[in-house]
Amino acid sequence: MADEAVAEHPAEPAAPKAKDARSPEAPRGGARGDDNAKDAPDAPGSSDASDAADAEAAEREKERERAADRFKDRTRDPLAEEQGEEEPTDAAAATRARRSGQKLLASGRDLIGFDRSDVGRLHIGDINIGLDARRSGLSMRDGPVPEEELLRIRRTHIEPEGYVRLRRALEARRLLVLGGAPGTGRASTALALLEEVTRDGEGGRNSERVRRADPERGVRELAAQVVAGEGGRLRGTGYLLEPALDRPGTLPPDGMDLDQLASALAEQGSYAVVVVSVGSAANPLLAGRYGAICPPAPTRELVAVRLRQRLEEEHGDPVRVGGGGSARDGDGGGAGDGGGRRAPNRHADRNRGGDADRDGGRDEGRDEGRDEGRDEGRDEGRTQDAHQGGDRTRDGSQDRDRGQDRRPDDDGSLSRLLERAAELREDPEVTEAVGLDDLRPAEAELFASLLAGHLLGSVGREELLSGCRGLAAVQAYEWFAGVDRALAAPPPGDGRAPVRSGTAALFHPVAFRIALAVLGGASHSAVSAAAHLLTWELSVQSDPDSTPARPLFCDDPESDLALSRARPADGPVDVAGAEVTGRLIFYRGAALPAAVLAELWDRHFPVRAPVVRWLRLLADDPRPQVSMRAAVAAGELSVRDFEHGYAELVRPLAEAPTPRRRVFAATALDQAAGHASHRRAVRKVVEDWSRHGTPALRWTAAMALGYGRSADSMDDTLDALARIGVRDDGEQLAVASLNVVRLLTLPECATVLRRLADWTGHRGEEYQDLALVSIVRLALTDVDEVLDDEPGTPLGDRGDWPLLLALAATRPELTGKLADLFWTALNTARSRDVAFDALEALLRSASRKDGREWTREGLAALLPALTAEEHDRRRLDWLLQRMMRDQDRPLTEERARALWRLAVPARQRRSEEEESHG
Repeated sequence: MADEAVAEHPAEPAAPKAKDARSPEAPRGGARGDDNAKDAPDAPGSSDASDAADAEAAEREKERERAADRFKDRTRDPLAEEQGEEEPTDAAAATRARRSGQKLLASGRDLIGFDRSDVGRLHIGDINIGLDARRSGLSMRDGPVPEEELLRIRRTHIEPEGYVRLRRALEARRLLVLGGAPGTGRASTALALLEEVTRDGEGGRNSERVRRADPERGVRELAAQVVAGEGGRLRGTGYLLEPALDRPGTLPPDGMDLDQLASALAEQGSYAVVVVSVGSAANPLLAGRYGAICPPAPTRELVAVRLRQRLEEEHGDPVRVGGGGSARDGDGGGAGDGGGRRAPNRHADRNRGGDADRDGGRDEGRDEGRDEGRDEGRDEGRTQDAHQGGDRTRDGSQDRDRGQDRRPDDDGSLSRLLERAAELREDPEVTEAVGLDDLRPAEAELFASLLAGHLLGSVGREELLSGCRGLAAVQAYEWFAGVDRALAAPPPGDGRAPVRSGTAALFHPVAFRIALAVLGGASHSAVSAAAHLLTWELSVQSDPDSTPARPLFCDDPESDLALSRARPADGPVDVAGAEVTGRLIFYRGAALPAAVLAELWDRHFPVRAPVVRWLRLLADDPRPQVSMRAAVAAGELSVRDFEHGYAELVRPLAEAPTPRRRVFAATALDQAAGHASHRRAVRKVVEDWSRHGTPALRWTAAMALGYGRSADSMDDTLDALARIGVRDDGEQLAVASLNVVRLLTLPECATVLRRLADWTGHRGEEYQDLALVSIVRLALTDVDEVLDDEPGTPLGDRGDWPLLLALAATRPELTGKLADLFWTALNTARSRDVAFDALEALLRSASRKDGREWTREGLAALLPALTAEEHDRRRLDWLLQRMMRDQDRPLTEERARALWRLAVPARQRRSEEEESHG
C-alpha cells in the first residue's frame, strides 16, 4: 500500500494479556508466553545439549499444534450432527421458527393464550349465552319446522353473497346440495331458501310446508317418502336433509340417487336442500349438477344489525322478528344465523319471474340480468347497513316507523349508544380478546349480545372480555367433542360395503386442526404432512388391531382450510439457509391455536399418548420450521400439566443422543420458564442438570440457559455455563461457549463481557479456553443465529452481521471491552490461528460482493480500538497483504486501503509514511 507503512514480514503475536483491561499505554509487544520459548545459546563443544534442546523445542512445537487443534475443535458448531460435522446448521432459521411459534401462541394472554373464560353462562335480556356449553350432539330429527321459526328466518336472515343464484338453482332443479363448513350458516340459508320457494307454491298454505328430514335415513329413503307421501306430507313441501356422511362405513349418495330424489320432488311440486360439510366424502356431490358452495354469512353486518336490534329492544321499540331466543349452533335457523336483519323482498322479486323460471319458459338472458342486478342491489344495501348499523325492511327501505317509537333517555339515547357501540367494537382490547379474524353467525350473535349488555350496564368490563375470550374456546370444544363417537355406531344396513377407511377419514380433520395449532405459519405442505402423521397415530391409538388406511388422492386442501378456519398466505420459507417464497398457512384468528391446544390437553386425556408420540416425531424433523414450532408447543402443553410434560416429553428428549432432540427439550423448557407460574420449577431442573446431570442433560441445560430465563440472574446463568463448560476436561465447552455468545444479545451483555474478562485471567486453563472459544465464536456468529428480536431493533436490522461487529456498532460503550477480549484471542498461541481466520472474515465483510456497504460501521468502531499500538498495526498490515495475495479470493488494493484507513487514524498514517519514505 503506497501511503501506509507496510511490514515485510508478519509481526509476531504478543503475549496473552492479563486479566485487567489493557490500556493504550500498556506495551503489547512483550514475550509471547506460551507461543515461544527462549532458546539458550549453545555452550562450546556441547553438541549433545544442542540436540536435546532441539528435540525439546520440536516437542514444544508439536504440543502447541495439538493445543491449537483442540482449540479449533471446540470452536465447531455443537449443534451439528456427528456424521456431518462440517455441514453448517441453520441456526438462523431455527431462531426465526421459534420466534414465530411464540407469536402464534402468545395472543396477548401471558404468552400461552390458553385462558378460558370464567363466565360459564350469561343472561342478557332474553338471550342465554352459554360460553362453555356442552353440546348434546343430537341432530334435529324428522319433523316440521315451526311457522314461528320460518317467520323469524324470513325477517332476520341475512343473505350471503350469491344467494339469488342459489335460489334460482333450487327453483330450476328442485334439489340443491349445499356445501360449507359447519357453523357458517349453511342450514339457516337452506331454511331461508326453502321458506321462500314454498311460500307461494302448492304447499304455501300448509303449516308444515318446510320439514327437516331424518339424517339417518339418507337420500334414497327421502325419495321414497316423497313419492309415497308418507306421514301426511302434502305437495309443495320443502325438505331439509343433513346426512351423516362422517360416520365410518357410510357412503355418500351417488348421482343416480340424487336424480331419483329430484324426479320425485318434481312430481310432488316439492323442493329439497341437502346440507353437507365440505370434504373428500361430499366433494363429488358438490361437483355435480346439484352442488353449490354456500358462502359464509357477512358476519360484520350480523354484529352491527344484531347489536342495533338489541339496543332498540331495550329502548322499548318492539322488534317484530319473533324474539331473540337462545344462542344456537351456527348452522341452525333463527337469530343464531340471521343476526336480526330483515331480508329484502325476495318474494316480490320471485313473483315477477319465478313461475316462468320453474316452468322452463323464462327468458334466460332477462332472468340473468334481472337476478344479477337484484343481487348487486342487495349487496349494496347490505354494505350500507353494515356501515349504518341499521335494519332494512322487506322491501329494502329503511325501517321508518322505528324512529317514531324510540324513547331516548338523556345520555342513554339510541344514537349515542350506537356511537359507543361502534367505538367498543373497534376497542383494541376487545378485538384482542375475541381473537378471531371473522365471526360465524352464532359467534356474531353472542358478541353482539355481550356488547349490548356492556353498553346497557348488565355486563362488566371483565365479563365482556372473558366472554369474548370464550368464543374461541367454544369453537375448539365443538371441533373435538365426540369426534369418534361415530366409531361405536353400527354401519348402515343398506347392503353396500364401505369403501373408505373409518378411523383415518374421521380423524384427519381433527389432526389437521392440531397440526395447524402447533405449526401455524409454516408451509402448507409441512402442516399437511404433519397432519397425516398425526392421523396415523390417532388411528392406531383408537384401533390398535387394524392398520390405518387412507386414500392417497382424496385430499382437498381447500376443504381442509374451510373446515379448520384457516387461511393461506405467501411468505418466506427457510430452505438450506436461504429464503424462498412458499404457501404458508395460518388460523383465521390469533386465539384459535391456543384454544385448540388447551381443549386438546385439558379435556381429552386419551389423546395425549398419540400426540406425545407425534411431537417426538416432529422433534426429529430436519426442518427448523417444524421442529422448533413443535418445541414451543410442547413447552406450552407442559405448562398445562408440567408433571406429564416433563415425564413424557422434556426429560426423554433431553437425554436423547441427537442434538436436535436435546434442542427440542431445551426450547420446551425455556418456553415453560416464560410463565411465572413455572419459572421456579424450570430453574430447579436446569440447576440440577448442570450440577449432577449426565453429559446429555448438561448439554441440554446449557442450551436452556442460553435463552436467559432458566436461572435467577445473569451471574447465576454464567456460573452454570462455566460449570458445564469446564467439567470433564471441557467435554461440553463448545455448547457452553455457544450459549455464552447467545447471552450477549440480551440487555445484560455488559455482565457477560465482564465475566469473559475474568475467565481470561483465571488460573484454570479450562476457564481460559471457555473465554477464548466464546470470544472467537462471537466473531464467527451472525446476529440472526442467536437473536430473538424482530427486525426493527438495532441488532435485528443487522441480522447478517457478525455479532461482534453488530455490538461494536450499536453499543459504543462496549467497544473497548470487545476489542480487549478479541485482542487477547489474537495474542494467545492456541487461539491465534482461529482468531486470525475470524479477523479475516470480519475484514472481508466490510462490503458486499456488489460493492454495497455491509459491516463497515462496525469495523470503523472496532479496528481503531484493536490496533492502538504499533505492533497491532503491523500485524493488520501483514494480514491485509496476505488477503491481497490470496489466489482464491484476492482482496483488491482499493478495499485493502479502505480497511487500513478505517483502522489507522490519519495523523498516524502521515507520520508512518514519512518514516517509510525517509
